[in-house]
Amino acid sequence: MSTVVAPKAQVPDVAGQITYAMRSMGVAPIPRNYELFYEAYIGSNPALTRELAALGSNATQEELDALGAQHFAHHAGRIFDDAHTRLITELDAVLRTLRQEQTSLESYNRLLGETCERITSKNNNSVDLLRSAIDMLAEATGDTMAHGEKTVENVAQRSHEMDQVRKELDEYKRIANTDSLTRLSNRRAFDDRLATIFDNQMARPVTALVLADIDYFKKINDTYGHPVGDKILATVASLIRANVRRDAFVARTGGEEFALILEGTREEVMAVCERIRRALEATPFKNSRTGVNYGPITLSLGICMASEAGDPGELYSKTDIALYSAKNAGRNCSSIYQDGMQKDFTKSWLIYKS
Repeated sequence: MSTVVAPKAQVPDVAGQITYAMRSMGVAPIPRNYELFYEAYIGSNPALTRELAALGSNATQEELDALGAQHFAHHAGRIFDDAHTRLITELDAVLRTLRQEQTSLESYNRLLGETCERITSKNNNSVDLLRSAIDMLAEATGDTMAHGEKTVENVAQRSHEMDQVRKELDEYKRIANTDSLTRLSNRRAFDDRLATIFDNQMARPVTALVLADIDYFKKINDTYGHPVGDKILATVASLIRANVRRDAFVARTGGEEFALILEGTREEVMAVCERIRRALEATPFKNSRTGVNYGPITLSLGICMASEAGDPGELYSKTDIALYSAKNAGRNCSSIYQDGMQKDFTKSWLIYKS
């Protein structure tokens, strides 16, 4: 990643190289930026390494924070804490404005009462006195109305500010839950969505988890390079999205693996999976400029109905076993979980949950 780190001959230690790289790119030497560069340097997250390098030497702090929010769950807490503070500030301002309005109305009510007593008093029958009382009341009424209009404007402005914070949070959540390469939901969003399946017991018999894995994808990356692999991932993601209903949940959960949460019977879910599999099998992957054929590209899919599991972890585990069964059966096929299927290991679905 030559655009991010300096040659080792210039800076001999890891920390020094990272600091040197941040300084040369004009990046503020703050902890969250250092964390990004450290993870990119050690190569534990290839996607982060590529995306950070793609920002080049003119990365803004907003771009770096968005990248951190996408790859590190704890960055989200800082953003939400800031938004919470802004919301509290705006709400406090609204309350102060309303209290001032209440005080103003209470004063006006007292004035109304006093004026009414003066007008109705038998001892105060002078025309000049009545005229003076009416003029004072009219002036007070005008001031109160003007104050009320200002209060409305103030509250409207504060409401607008709070709405802006809400929109920023919605947009941040969308970015934080979206895979930057495929534009599908990411693993964080998948973890959240998978947990909700078990909130509705009535829906479980007609809800399925599907795990789909591109066959021999490592060989594709090793042979043609990551840029080609990334294009293939994006194409596969688009094809999956195009072959399911708009309300179906589709995520890239890591590497070449995708997850779908579908509604329907076993037969209907199997039909959707086969439609996706056949569509991908029939899709050519060829470089129009060089004529290089990257295909065929195929998928193996594992399926498990939510009614077959007692919790999200068990559902993920059984679906992963079904996916393993599809791989073991020769790949490029769909397999639905059945009792008796075995696997030597299972992956954890719980990555972003604490």
